[in-house]
Amino acid sequence: MIYPKVYLKSGKEQSLQRFHPWIFSGAIKRIDGEPAEGDVVEVVSAKGDFLALGHFQPGSITVRVISFDNLEINREFWLTKLRNALNLRKSLGLFPNPTTNIFRLVHGEGDGLPGLIVDIYGSTAVMQAHSSGMALMRSTLAELIIEAMGGAVTSVYDKSSGTLSPKSPSEAVDGYLVGEAKSDELFENGNRFLVSWEEGQKTGFFVDQRDNRALVGQYSKDAKVLNAFCYTGGFSVYAARGGASSVVSVDSSQKAMDLTTQNMLANFGQNPSHVSVCADVFDFLRDNDEVYDVIILDPPAFAKHRGALNNALQAYKRLNAAAFRKLKPGGILFTFSCSQVVTRENFRNAVFSGSIIANRNVRIMHQLTQPADHPINIYHPEGEYLKGLVLYAE
Repeated sequence: MIYPKVYLKSGKEQSLQRFHPWIFSGAIKRIDGEPAEGDVVEVVSAKGDFLALGHFQPGSITVRVISFDNLEINREFWLTKLRNALNLRKSLGLFPNPTTNIFRLVHGEGDGLPGLIVDIYGSTAVMQAHSSGMALMRSTLAELIIEAMGGAVTSVYDKSSGTLSPKSPSEAVDGYLVGEAKSDELFENGNRFLVSWEEGQKTGFFVDQRDNRALVGQYSKDAKVLNAFCYTGGFSVYAARGGASSVVSVDSSQKAMDLTTQNMLANFGQNPSHVSVCADVFDFLRDNDEVYDVIILDPPAFAKHRGALNNALQAYKRLNAAAFRKLKPGGILFTFSCSQVVTRENFRNAVFSGSIIANRNVRIMHQLTQPADHPINIYHPEGEYLKGLVLYAE
């Protein structure tokens, strides 16, 4: 098939030769043809040599590469991509798994499918398109997900209204592309969770903290635990499962606190050792006199773009300083950043500054990241967005 051609400026092919999957507008010399937003285009060097195929989208990132080979982009191409993604999850022991039926099937560039996220919740797949190219073929992708999963998935819910640009030519209306709402029991490492992909944040659950939640459980025996920015209580459930003497869950959203309470009830019944508090975390840390053995800080992204980076780093510094003041001697802090523009070094320096302000002697016990079903394309380091530290405070 003949696609419109995107010619790069001389020397701008080097990033593609290193297999980076993004082409920025400033690297483009000219375009032959008139591709519509979301169309497949062929990317060539200034001399006209083939480099890649990708989805076209006017803007800073003008092309997202879907293939570095000159292949026909057809149904079989996409099905192979999805099957390759599933094979990775099978190798991780995530599918099939009798104790975990929540996992990420597709992680954008990490699976060679830039602009596409697919999370599995039992027999339902929740899909988010972050590019017009993926959005325009959502119906086809939904059918292929079901085929690739061999019948284990029977419903596909599209939740792209919050991830697509308002200028996208694809209408962003959330809803089922295939099948209907199901009431599957959902488990992660044997813990039961109630997930609302229709109303919840992201795809309904923070799938990327699975391994880190398990680590919290290992440090929670007989501990007094504070889970700040708890969302639906994932860390709280693992802390209680790990034998915490008490768990306090804090979030500013009453809806999140209600789900946290439901998740605790689903796993433990009436549990007097758990308390839900609907409050601003900064206010809670300032006004609360209690001290804790374990504190978890998993805030929303403080910086969603580079322009917000400095303010975000100041917020991380203040937040971690406040948490260090609430840790008992020998206490442990789990602290995270999910902001892609915040580097590991940025985050570590902000936490370091917080420890100085709180006058605590701190040791790093673990350096954490996203789990293996959120793979990072080695040629696309921007895909490493989740950073975490586990710190021992004397």
